Amino acid sequence: MLNETPAVAPDGLPVRLITLRNGAGMVVSLMDWGATLLSARVPMKDGSVREALLGCATPEHYWEQTAYLGASIGRYANRIAKSRFTLDGETWSLTPSQGENQLHGGPEGFDKRRWRIERQNDSEVLFSLTSPDGDQGYPGTVNATAHFRLGDDNRITIEYRATTDKPCPVNLTNHAYFNLDGAQGDVRNHTLQLLADAYLPVDEMGIPTGDLKKVALTSFDFRTPKTVAEEFLSDEDQRVVKGYDHAFLLQAQGDVNRPAAHLWSTDKQLQMSVYTSAPALQFYSGNYLEGTPARGGKTYSAWQGLALESEFLPDSPNRPDFPQPDCTLQPGDEYVSRTEYHFIPL
Repeated sequence: MLNETPAVAPDGLPVRLITLRNGAGMVVSLMDWGATLLSARVPMKDGSVREALLGCATPEHYWEQTAYLGASIGRYANRIAKSRFTLDGETWSLTPSQGENQLHGGPEGFDKRRWRIERQNDSEVLFSLTSPDGDQGYPGTVNATAHFRLGDDNRITIEYRATTDKPCPVNLTNHAYFNLDGAQGDVRNHTLQLLADAYLPVDEMGIPTGDLKKVALTSFDFRTPKTVAEEFLSDEDQRVVKGYDHAFLLQAQGDVNRPAAHLWSTDKQLQMSVYTSAPALQFYSGNYLEGTPARGGKTYSAWQGLALESEFLPDSPNRPDFPQPDCTLQPGDEYVSRTEYHFIPL
């Protein structure tokens, strides 16, 4: 279902809302501004319906928030140090968006654009976007698509694709925030399993400080399920960013059929499993969510939602030594990144 709202986006045109439904009764809503996930309502075993995503009360509130709630992120998700990189001997200066660094593609990243609706029905929507040469400092014209599908098994599949006419780093993701308790309460009471053997330490700005570090014998070891709270802020690598906001290199190594993570609600009545073709997940525990506009005219608190963003490791354009595929998209090739969020009532 497609609706226009009275809400006017920053480009002066109405916002278009898309509703996806499946045979199990799950309902997912999106908008074309930022190719943004707004809501995911999951039917529970007891007949109730549980909201699994954080979201704002109205579309207008999305222009005011800075948490990237549910948005599609590009050209390059996460951070690029000092807003520059060198490619084929040429240094490119990007538009900074977090101090001297670039975060999530720049101040006018893909989350702040109107995506075209190419097709949609009750189970899927395909968005497209053209990013011109020089956009936010990046080389080349990039044509991107974002395909959202809702399966009858309560699985949201997000597939990003992109092509370019000049070599350019490309790293697209979705910045959904999950709270499986019905978007209520402290997400640190959730249980998380992250199937990763290594994580990337960062400084207070989220820039990698060196090499990947083994999770073994650290608070970053989620290979066995544990609550987020269990070792929260227990070491300096967390304290420097007020919690977890780190990339984990996945055991699945791009195999979308192998789970990357599992998340359980506090009452253990809802599980979410994550699968991705991306090499890493950025686990962000919502450390700076405080004051973000919420549904019902309220605001969110810190740690009220968490993100599991599928992507390349941060600052990859400056770190060719990272053990992952090359993040540079070449003309004639196609970038494809697929992520599945599977909701399972227990």
